[in-house]
Amino acid sequence: MPEGHTIHRLALDHRDRFGGRVVRASSPQGKFSDSAALLDGRVLEDVEAHGKHLFLGFGDTGWVHIHLGLFGKVAFGARPAPPPTDTVRLRLVGESAYMDLRGPTACALVTDGEKRAVQERLGADPLRASSSADDAWPRVSRSRTTVATLLMDQKVVSGVGNVYRAEVLFRHGIDPYRAGRDLARAEWDAVWTDLVALMREGVRNNRIDTVRPEHEPEAMGRPPRKDDHGGEVYVYRRANLPCLVCGTPVRTAQLAARNLFWCPVCQAA
Repeated sequence: MPEGHTIHRLALDHRDRFGGRVVRASSPQGKFSDSAALLDGRVLEDVEAHGKHLFLGFGDTGWVHIHLGLFGKVAFGARPAPPPTDTVRLRLVGESAYMDLRGPTACALVTDGEKRAVQERLGADPLRASSSADDAWPRVSRSRTTVATLLMDQKVVSGVGNVYRAEVLFRHGIDPYRAGRDLARAEWDAVWTDLVALMREGVRNNRIDTVRPEHEPEAMGRPPRKDDHGGEVYVYRRANLPCLVCGTPVRTAQLAARNLFWCPVCQAA
């Protein structure tokens, strides 16, 4: 599932290609046809990302709420657009570009109130200027739940996924099984500040990189990581490989139905 930096990058991409301009909208798949007809010929007035949710604003017509989920994909291209396949849920065509949305968990035309209701259920987003460490701290500091689980709870912190959760805990030497209430406020502030920086970098580069300069391939004389997700990481998907810092094999386990990765030495209990 795409993490928050991908959704914020998609928001920028939509704004750059279609913002403030009339778009043609269609639903070749047919599941969004009625709503697409209402949007067709309207101006894309606003674009907003919150966690893993993307909102495309069409003024009084409403907002297109998109959640990609596990299988959703967005593809951009230059005009002229090729004939769409019947898997395209939503196609937008602008003056010089088009966008195809396939396989989202959610694609719905919603009102301002419905949009607010979605956002009110979401936690603090490190990529939103209106969010801060203070917003999530009350829930984190009172919780017996593991910090690794809390970071993935979209009602606590919105936009953080499996990669960022594993990497930020490693970077701060925090045992993923520690309870939220056992974190010091200074530790939480440091984690939040790091998430803001890492995820902003993810938006800029459209990939996740979390290793510090001294642990990059060139500095360590090691080959670059090869993975569909791209980017250099410390522990994510590196189970049984040596930790880049101490050499201990990286461990993995299931936690809240997701694979957890950590170094038992660098993140000792």
